[in-house]
Amino acid sequence: MQTNEQNSTPLKSVLITGANSGMGRATALRFAAEGWHVLAVDIAKSVHPVERNITPVVADIVDEAALGRAIEQALAGKPRLAAVINAAGIFPTSSLESFDVELYGRIFDINVLGSLNVARIGAKHIGPEHGGAIVFFASVDAFAVSRNQLLYSASKAAVVSFTRSLAIELAESRITVNAIAPGWVDTEGTRCGGRIEVAIPGIPLRRAASVDEIAAWAWNLAHEPSYITGETICVAGGVFMR
Repeated sequence: MQTNEQNSTPLKSVLITGANSGMGRATALRFAAEGWHVLAVDIAKSVHPVERNITPVVADIVDEAALGRAIEQALAGKPRLAAVINAAGIFPTSSLESFDVELYGRIFDINVLGSLNVARIGAKHIGPEHGGAIVFFASVDAFAVSRNQLLYSASKAAVVSFTRSLAIELAESRITVNAIAPGWVDTEGTRCGGRIEVAIPGIPLRRAASVDEIAAWAWNLAHEPSYITGETICVAGGVFMR
């Protein structure tokens, strides 16, 4: 792994959403440590130290126009954008009985529309000259659904589907498109209410993933695009096997 001391002038930029916490934050720190310039996008003020090759971008991924302007400004004078990683997402509980129109809109706006907004803006900046990579964060719930995750599971199934569609659409622009489908990951959100402790006995590997493990997969798929595109990699400790 390169450090900033070894590579003080980044040659590439990466756009990472949901960069203030959990898997998104770990991914931002991984790319920064590898010497990339990171556009750390989040709806809240950045928590990242400025010395880590990280440019904070406060933006709502649901507002494509505002997001586009913020990215354009953040990239000015910076290395070319070579990768996009959309880790932003929400996972409130829902069921047939409990969901309403407001919750439906919130989940699908952020998890589906927001992902597509990020991809469209990112693809324009990556362009076909050099090519690059887009990585979405799906979920194992897209394949092995959980109780009370009706809308979340459906939104992540949509991510899996448009990962395939965009892989075909962007192939001519030399942009690979893949997704990561994490299972249980040890984050602030999954620790709430003891949910992760209840889930671990049902995981074949008997543990949750660390955020750094998920960040490593994002790095593998994005830092040097390969012959893999249109795939969703399940990183779920054996909860779902294909």
